[in-house]
Amino acid sequence: MKPLSPVDQLFLWIEKRQQPMHVGALQLFSFPEDAGPKYVTELAESMRAYACPQPPFDQHLVTKMGQNYWHPDTHFDLEHHFRHEALPKPGRIRELLARVSAEHSNLMDRERPLWEVHLIEGVRGKRFALYTKIHHSMIDGVSGMRLCIRMLSNDPSARDLPPIWAMEQRKNNSERPPRNNDTFSNLLNFGTTARKQISTIPTVAREIAKSIRKAKTDPNHVSIFQAPHCILNEHITGSRRFAAQSFAIDRFKRIGKAFDATMNDVVLAICGSALRDYLISQHALPDQPLIAMVPVSLRNDDSAGGNQVAMILANLGTHIADPGNRIEVIKASVNEAKQRFSQMTPEEVLNYTALTMAPSSISVMTGLAPRIQTFNVVISNIPGPKETMYWNGAKLEGMYPVSIPIERNALNITLLSYVDQLEFGFTACRRTLPSMQRMLDFVENGIHELEIAADIAHR
Repeated sequence: MKPLSPVDQLFLWIEKRQQPMHVGALQLFSFPEDAGPKYVTELAESMRAYACPQPPFDQHLVTKMGQNYWHPDTHFDLEHHFRHEALPKPGRIRELLARVSAEHSNLMDRERPLWEVHLIEGVRGKRFALYTKIHHSMIDGVSGMRLCIRMLSNDPSARDLPPIWAMEQRKNNSERPPRNNDTFSNLLNFGTTARKQISTIPTVAREIAKSIRKAKTDPNHVSIFQAPHCILNEHITGSRRFAAQSFAIDRFKRIGKAFDATMNDVVLAICGSALRDYLISQHALPDQPLIAMVPVSLRNDDSAGGNQVAMILANLGTHIADPGNRIEVIKASVNEAKQRFSQMTPEEVLNYTALTMAPSSISVMTGLAPRIQTFNVVISNIPGPKETMYWNGAKLEGMYPVSIPIERNALNITLLSYVDQLEFGFTACRRTLPSMQRMLDFVENGIHELEIAADIAHR
């Protein structure tokens, strides 16, 4: 038996009916050219043939003396984990997203391995989908997306590719990939790691004090406890709403070139615009700007070594109506955070982030101090395949992250790049944030208004 790490134990501890702790991915495929009338049924049968899962998909939880362990499931039942389903007619993307929303709301049985794969047929346009969900204690979001990608091939003629649960572990990667780039894991793990870095306290304290002082004179500066309270930060239920759509990366690149902004800056500006429009539609836009927690690269040169990534608090400029002014505020906010971190050692960066994120971590873990708001929303961007991918001849049309809203943070925005697309996934509490599907229209509006501001209107 293998004991769970403290962080993995934590994901089980904080899970509640209103806070399911699984991550997911929705993959949309088009039929191969030679697909017959029973193609999906035959695909389901071929998937059922893989009845012996590989680690970690064969492991279930065993508890002894308060400690959870992973142990091989000797009564593994594939029918419980693999579901073949059909959408109700007319099989639009709307019906597909509603199906994923319902499935993502459901807790998983802890007596069994904590994963499910849903093969969904009946998608309009000779398409089918795979919705995969895996508990966060078993794997993190980034690693889960990488597994979903690894089951694919860039060869359209490749066949006999196994489903995700039957893929053999790489010999040089038998352990689960580290959670370094997983936003939620880092948020809960910062406090544990920071205690080992006592020598960084003077620098960290000085930088936090400077940040607080600057916030008093600069309204666009982001400091600790600056995030306003809004409907994004209310109590959540277990009901989920998932909305997803693809947008052309080229549009983001052209906006970035026009404003001398990074891709991440443009993404934040468009998310800020969409959130502004959504909150206005709900009559709930705060006077102060929303604050996003964002993983960013701190690399300012062409060096290859090291993992120079940190979590920053970014001003989304939602109090500003003009899109051009808003992206300039966002750029300044991100650049200031990068500049601050560039003057620190990696340990100092880690501890600075730990202290600024600690109130939110404590609130998530204990429910205490619910009105202390460090940030309003999590926005993360995961790099994906740069080539068109296939699975047993079926072309991958899109792949959308399905993430975890947490208590007092009712919305998670995660993006995945795929070839020439950015795949947006919005996962929210259905009751706390009604009509969340309108965010897709608001993203398009945000892109278009920046194109107009840059005089590059999309045609």
